[in-house]
Amino acid sequence: MIKQLFTRKFMWATHVWNMFDFGADARSEGGENGQNHKGLVTMDRKYKKDSFYAYKAWLSDEPFVHITSKRYTDRVEEVAKVTVYSNQPEVELFANGVSLGKKTADDHFFRFDVKNEGETKLLAVAGECRDESLIRKVDTFNEAYRLVEKGAILNWFDVTAPEGYLSLNDKMGTVLSTVRGKLLFAKLMAKVMGGKKKDGEKKQMMGFDVTPEMMSMMNGFTVLRLITLMGGMADMKMTKEQLLDLNAQLNKIKKPKEKA
Repeated sequence: MIKQLFTRKFMWATHVWNMFDFGADARSEGGENGQNHKGLVTMDRKYKKDSFYAYKAWLSDEPFVHITSKRYTDRVEEVAKVTVYSNQPEVELFANGVSLGKKTADDHFFRFDVKNEGETKLLAVAGECRDESLIRKVDTFNEAYRLVEKGAILNWFDVTAPEGYLSLNDKMGTVLSTVRGKLLFAKLMAKVMGGKKKDGEKKQMMGFDVTPEMMSMMNGFTVLRLITLMGGMADMKMTKEQLLDLNAQLNKIKKPKEKA
């Protein structure tokens, strides 16, 4: 995208969206609810992402060099693809002190193939600038690198909504007005309610007594919004895959006919 912007000379301005990660209700990215991770820098302003340096390579005159994917240390591949960002005309990469050659790049992104054996210390040199990194050969993929989302929040474009059928974007009142919708949510609600209650014992949800007024309020929420609230207030964490599966089940249920 950066290249597209800078190769079209008729564009007189562009703006980065966004410098920092920012709070956003009903979003879940990188395993963190309530955050939008489009920023070039983390929300706490402590970590500059690779994208920060990608833009710096195109926009800044301050000489620098940056090896990408520094946190991706353990690698199973025999040959590691290493990318270096710089605004300098030439970059040389060293692996354990041995030069892998010098490269030029019109797009400021310098790409090298590095034989992955044992531990390899990488050093990128561009003029007076230096940057270091480390890669390590492993036989099995490091599962710590794989994101497992809990309490995930879907975005509107993730939810399929066939015409005439239910989806996570429908209100609870609409879903519960169908027999199949009631059955589908019976188990889900039972989990949140903490199982069966004894006779005379008040039912609670998210720490509140379940009254007709509360049920009426819940019916006004979309299914997705209600599950999001439950995830934050009760022991009900759903993965993205579970939410999509629930949506697929709803997609099989016809919407009730609207009253004339």
